[in-house]
Amino acid sequence: MPNPSSIKIGAAQIKLLESLCAASAISGQEGEVRKLVMDALKGHADEISVDALGNVLAVKKAAARNRPRVMLAAHMDEVGFLIAGDDKDGIFRFDPVGGLDARQLVGKSVIVGKDHVAGVIGFKPIHLTTASERTTAATIDGLRIDTGNGANGKVKVGDRAAFAPNFIQLGSGRTRTIRSKALDDRIGVATLIELVKNAPPNIELLAAFTTQEEISVRGASVAAHAFNPDLAIILDCTPAYDLPHWDGAENERYNTRLGFGPAIYTADKGTLSDPRLIRFLTETAEAQGIAFQLRQPGGGGTDAEGVHKARAGIPSVSVSVPGRYLHTAASLVRVSDWQDTLRLVHAALAAVKPSLLKADRA
Repeated sequence: MPNPSSIKIGAAQIKLLESLCAASAISGQEGEVRKLVMDALKGHADEISVDALGNVLAVKKAAARNRPRVMLAAHMDEVGFLIAGDDKDGIFRFDPVGGLDARQLVGKSVIVGKDHVAGVIGFKPIHLTTASERTTAATIDGLRIDTGNGANGKVKVGDRAAFAPNFIQLGSGRTRTIRSKALDDRIGVATLIELVKNAPPNIELLAAFTTQEEISVRGASVAAHAFNPDLAIILDCTPAYDLPHWDGAENERYNTRLGFGPAIYTADKGTLSDPRLIRFLTETAEAQGIAFQLRQPGGGGTDAEGVHKARAGIPSVSVSVPGRYLHTAASLVRVSDWQDTLRLVHAALAAVKPSLLKADRA
């Protein structure tokens, strides 16, 4: 079994992440990412299947019987758009899929449909707006996806559209940063693939690459019911609230920060993380000398919301890579945080024992 310190994020892992981010996989239409996941898992999992909701379910069996059954989940889908109407001449109305802010959309490049037709989200240029319009925020109803009449019948009502691929690396060393659309949660997907490839033999690893997380954790609920694990760890990308206040004052509301390691969830709007698993992860990180941070309670949510309520209840916790500008056309993560997330979860999996959940929850 590889030592946790030997699990590295290198060129191959970054190349895989770039491929995952380039795919279009809006909630309910995750096929492009699903294919990449299944290709990456070939020869590394004992069982691979696709369920009725499109989840990829992979099993890596333990070296012996009666080992803890540990579910890991990462969602394949991303926020984006659903083509809702054809205004002709290559211009289309759309509805948002997942949590999107209309103020972030104006002028963003997109790809539409299975042919990845290029387009841009159009709005009045400033030259043509009135003084009152300039003080009014854009709304989805006032925006259109404009393909420059290049759709040629390839775009139809019901098609999905995603932000255009824009993967790039910035900086170097501990501050090396990745910028891309869809890092929420392709970085979790890439992490889970590595964990399947390096699964420790003391557990039965149940890997769920889930669908429809961005529209209410639907795939994860189904996957948890099918797996019926002893415990679950959810891998995601969480918003970093680490920018300075615009007035120059100290930011006293840090949630998570880039460069401070994986964020272990205590609570969010949908889940109170199992306290035994929080303790286990923090103690593992401290023993291994791995940087970590506790995600402060607040909004947002992960697949844990669906997993922990499945069947008779499944002890669950989320571990996320912090990211800036999530649910926009370009988010940012630090490679060091991704590396430490992979190391922490791998070390924790290698340390899981049946006695873990016999401890008092309090």
